[in-house]
Amino acid sequence: MGRGALVGRTVLLGGVFDVIHPGHIELLRRAKSLAGEDGKLIVIIARDSTVEKMRGKPPIIPQEARKFIVENLKPVDEAMLGFDPPSIEKVLATVKPDVVVLGYDQDYLKKTLEEAIGRLGIKVEVIKMEKFKAYTPNSSSIIKQRIAEYFTERGV
Repeated sequence: MGRGALVGRTVLLGGVFDVIHPGHIELLRRAKSLAGEDGKLIVIIARDSTVEKMRGKPPIIPQEARKFIVENLKPVDEAMLGFDPPSIEKVLATVKPDVVVLGYDQDYLKKTLEEAIGRLGIKVEVIKMEKFKAYTPNSSSIIKQRIAEYFTERGV
């Protein structure tokens, strides 16, 4: 092991992961790298009911299928469904992460997460990732829009 290598941290990342794209893969890769040698990446998959409450519509891919896809991606050590009703505190108490990674579009979670960490009296590093622009499309919304346009143009 090289000098300064991180060892054995548990990194937590949550999301919908409805339509997997290169941005998701890069986010997972970078989150896993924060775990260091012998560390692990645990991913919380938003339940269908949570997505519907947040976005006003259900995800395209059901929660069990999204969990199956994510848990079979190389950087992921474990995937689990979020709680119903959603509870950041329960997730933190269950996973006991050293680091929580937020995606570029998860600003709305930061304050709630920091408040939950404070209430639990635990030490957790919170890291927000930037949007990855190396590959496009890098947004599930853009992919869904392109699919809709594709079928609209063809009269389907």
